[in-house]
Amino acid sequence: MGAVVGLVAVLVTIAAVLAAAGHAGYLALLTSAAKKRAGGQPAVEFARKRFPVAGVGLAVSLLALLISSGTSSIGWEVFAILLGGGSGIGSVKALQSTQARFRGGQF
Repeated sequence: MGAVVGLVAVLVTIAAVLAAAGHAGYLALLTSAAKKRAGGQPAVEFARKRFPVAGVGLAVSLLALLISSGTSSIGWEVFAILLGGGSGIGSVKALQSTQARFRGGQF
């Protein structure tokens, strides 16, 4: 039972790290592209405001990965699943809201 929970914890936290890194990477690409275009300053400012959100999401998901890979206690692994799942879902929602803002033609 403990091995299954441990495997689920590692998989959930790896997915959370990938989601958070994807959000941070998208913001970095957005900033880079906006700096090269005339009139891209509002997009750069928006991305700079969102970087702390992406950084916190990445830090929390990395903490969850560290907890899940370093313990064999089911309680800690469940905590890592909840922590990683929450940060992964939050990162995906933040990425979707960022993409929706720029797809809608607001900039």
